[in-house]
Amino acid sequence: MTITQNKTIQFQDLGITDYMDAFAKQEQLMKSIIDLKTTNRDRTDGNIEETPNYFLFVEHPHVYTLGKSGDEHNMLANEHKLKEINATFVKTNRGGDITYHGFGQIVGYPIVDLDNFKSDIHLYMRNLEEVIIRVIEEYGLKGERSEGETGVWLDVGRPYARKICALGVKTSKWVTMHGFALNVNTDLRYFEYIIPCGIKDKAVTSLARELERNFTEEETAEVKEKIKKHFIDVFGARFEILNK
Repeated sequence: MTITQNKTIQFQDLGITDYMDAFAKQEQLMKSIIDLKTTNRDRTDGNIEETPNYFLFVEHPHVYTLGKSGDEHNMLANEHKLKEINATFVKTNRGGDITYHGFGQIVGYPIVDLDNFKSDIHLYMRNLEEVIIRVIEEYGLKGERSEGETGVWLDVGRPYARKICALGVKTSKWVTMHGFALNVNTDLRYFEYIIPCGIKDKAVTSLARELERNFTEEETAEVKEKIKKHFIDVFGARFEILNK
């Protein structure tokens, strides 16, 4: 029985989407891949179907999400404050601690079968970081990894180390969900109501802050295209565009 690796990724930009709606879509896609893998495993006639891969771009209304191993004490705002700032709080099943998603942030959710690439979650996380490092390099910024902390950082090891992109994923049967959140025009004041990723001594930044200018819709779309380009390069993949 030979199982071929499908490196085509079906891409869809969902635009502004409620966190729980995007979560449900991810779960549905993940389940469909896992179900197909189970069917393939149980087949006796050798007719193995390639498993699909997906990649979603979304922009969420203000929401704080807490990973399954996160500490609720890192959420500093109470229900009254959340209502005041028009934000919600959600416990989710990804790895990592607490983070913020909101307008002006590019969130990428790859739902991929790592058996189509390489079944190594550590490598997968480093590759996601590498994609963003290459993207922000095009804007003159040197992205770095911080030992023991996921995501992409600036000025690691200096007094003002700051995170520009957060990562958190879940895998099951080598199928991924969740992903990364790159701050572009993000209102960074929303991070003041949490201890981002449970890390007390480091700040959060955005492309807009670092470059001292706001990004237009067209410029944000260019950032998305750069993410896709470098994702293809890093993962050796190809994208197929899906309609909404």
